[in-house]
Amino acid sequence: MIVSVQAALEGFGGISIGNVVGSNIANIGLILGLSALIFPLKAHMQLIRVDTPFMILVSLLFIILFLDQKIGRLEGLAFVIMIAAYLVFNIIKSKEEKQAEVIKEYDESVPKISRHGALDVLFIILGLGGLLFGSDLLVKNVVKLAGGLGMSEAVIGLTIVAFGTSTPELATSVVAALKKQPDIAIGNVVGSNIFNILGILGVASLIKPIATPDINYIDLIVMIVMALLLLPFIKTGFTLRRWEGGLLLGIYVGYMVYLLAGAQSIKL
Repeated sequence: MIVSVQAALEGFGGISIGNVVGSNIANIGLILGLSALIFPLKAHMQLIRVDTPFMILVSLLFIILFLDQKIGRLEGLAFVIMIAAYLVFNIIKSKEEKQAEVIKEYDESVPKISRHGALDVLFIILGLGGLLFGSDLLVKNVVKLAGGLGMSEAVIGLTIVAFGTSTPELATSVVAALKKQPDIAIGNVVGSNIFNILGILGVASLIKPIATPDINYIDLIVMIVMALLLLPFIKTGFTLRRWEGGLLLGIYVGYMVYLLAGAQSIKL
């Protein structure tokens, strides 16, 4: 969110939009693809019935609203309202879960409240400061890198920035796959994709409308194809199998080759 807001404020719409579109593609193609290759991922019923269809709906809505190559404040407000409603729905739904294994997992994994509140606040402030400083460095230097390599801001956003902002999801999902926690691996990606569009673009465009002509229909098609493929994959046997993960990863690698080859040809 901070990277996209920073890019929008500095007028680099290609990085802001490219970050979100590229992250959504990387989340499914790279992260879920790689995770499924490590260990087949079983899907929770809510992911199939609610979350993944909602991710597809949100992706389609974004594409429709972005046909004029911009996301304004009105669209941003609609996105923020939708993410707020989605979060409320999930909170209400989670409170209905009284399964013993869920409660046990929560008690074992969630750290206890610290006795040093002031130190916690200090760490939060330092962490937020680090995010602001780091995002400023990232945006300014990827723009310089784009100029030096002859790439557009959008390509840099779709590749380097998107990969960089997706690395936390990559680490989380791979570890979850290794620990055989498939619900976390898939839920992490689906939730991130929903939040990328509704939360990140919503907040960023509310602060400053975002426009870029450099995100083309191929980028948007790859994003929606990835989202559409995921639903039948996890619905069949309620599992994302290794060959399906390999296919998703192959599509991602092919898309990266297409982007970098196109950027190189433009430079030449």
